[in-house]
Order: sequence, then structure tokens, then C-alpha cells
Amino acid sequence: MNIKLEMLRVFRVVAEKGNLAGAADALGRTPSAVSMTLAQLEDEIGAPLFEADRKNRLSPLGQFVLDESARATDAFARSLGAIRRHAASVAGTVRVAAVPSATVTVLPGVIAAFRAERPDVRLEISDVDSEAVRRRVMLDEADIGIISSPIDDDADGLPILEDDLGIACRSDGPIAHHVRSGDAASWDLLRLEPMVANPLCQLVRHPGVAEALASCNLEARNTSALLSFIRAGLGASVLPRSAVATETGELSFVAPNDPQTRRALRKISNPERRFSPAVGAFWAAL
Repeated sequence: MNIKLEMLRVFRVVAEKGNLAGAADALGRTPSAVSMTLAQLEDEIGAPLFEADRKNRLSPLGQFVLDESARATDAFARSLGAIRRHAASVAGTVRVAAVPSATVTVLPGVIAAFRAERPDVRLEISDVDSEAVRRRVMLDEADIGIISSPIDDDADGLPILEDDLGIACRSDGPIAHHVRSGDAASWDLLRLEPMVANPLCQLVRHPGVAEALASCNLEARNTSALLSFIRAGLGASVLPRSAVATETGELSFVAPNDPQTRRALRKISNPERRFSPAVGAFWAAL
């Protein structure tokens, strides 16, 4: 069977557009050329991929071939992108996907030190939650990932930072007031203010946090946004100590011990991908 990648690309566009004319416009070809490519693909497969000549309804086999075509053409596009990035920068490019708290606490110092040693390397940083970091690394959309996980979870990655989780709140709010008054630093204090949810809340095993999340109607995943919402008096949230350490007296950090909860930042990579020299150097810098 002599199926070419270009056949799969053309078929994918036709299936997504639902007609030859639209696909021809998108591909910069004539409808007859697109139709000929589809015919060649169906001849190679030995069965029709569409239910009708109008190309707006896939056969069951066609749906399977579409899924595989999408995987194949996406993988090719990622590889082509990597080649182009490397060609555009002699020193190379490093793509890092990190949880937002890492972009605030860890990466600035690492980047400053790395650029002092390797100023010719291009760095591309994106901040997303841990699950999205894992997906980007596995799909080769990022060279290095930084995830957040429980301190005792060593299932994947290498730890680069351990930190207390606690309640970030306004210094003039009811949570901070109760602590100053001598009340125990408990996760139950979250009942005193609205909760601003974020993925780190899921790492705390306490009914008070679960209750606060159940009634929460505001969520943010970016650390800067979370801190901004807390400053504005919209509620309190669960954050690492390091995310609040550089804040002025406007915000307070309360570290409950019922239970004490710590998280680890871990660096991850795709074991099936070989590091370029630039990526290897940044990995070591972390």
C-alpha cells in the first residue's frame, strides 16, 4: 500500500470542509486535482471514504482514516516546526510549559542565570495547569514541563522545589484577623471568606477546603490573576508560600497544620525525545 502523507492531508481538509470546492480553496488547488488525490487514496485503501459524492458524510472507514490522518499530519507539522525553529536560531529554542506558580517563583531566577550563560538561545514560556503541561510535553508542544504535585507523589518528574501550601488572603480580612486574634491556623478559616478556586486546592485533604470549593463561583489558574483577585477583596485562595513571599503587607499567608500540606514543583520531559544541547542546558539549570 503506497499511501503518501500528502494524500492524508488532502483527505483531512476535504473531510473538515465537507466539500471539494472549499477544500480546493484551502489547499490552493483545483477541485479536479483534489478529487484525483482522493481517488488515489481510496484506490490504495480499497474502499470508499465518503458515503456520497458530495463529500459531506464520512463512511465508518472514512472516520477512522480521518482520525489517523489528523494524528499523522499533526505529528508532521510539529516536526517541521521544530526543524524551522532550529534553523532560525543557530543556538536553538527551548519551549517550557509550567504551572503559573513556577513562572512567578522559579523561572525568573533560572532564566536570568541561563541567559547570562546562553544569551543566544531563544526561550518560549507558557503557563498552564499541570495536566495541560503533561499534554504539551507528550505531544511535543513543549520541551520541558514544570508541574505541581503532592510532596509524596514521585510518580513522574524530578523535584526542583518544595513549598508549603496555605491560605492567601487580604491582611485586613476576616481570616487574617482571626489568626492575629490567636485562633488556630486551620483550613476551616476558609469558611470566613469566599473561595477563589485554583488547581492547587485539590492537593489539600481537608473537609473545609472541599466545602469551600463546593460553594465557589470564581476560579482562576494564573497566579498573577489570583493575587489580583485576593487584593481586590474577592476572596481567599490556596497558594504556595513562595507565591506570596514577595507581596507587600496588603496580603497575608496562613499555613494551617490540620494537615500541614506541602507541594513539589517537578520538571518533566518526554522520554521519547532527545534533548537538543540548548534544552539539555536549561534542564540542568532547573
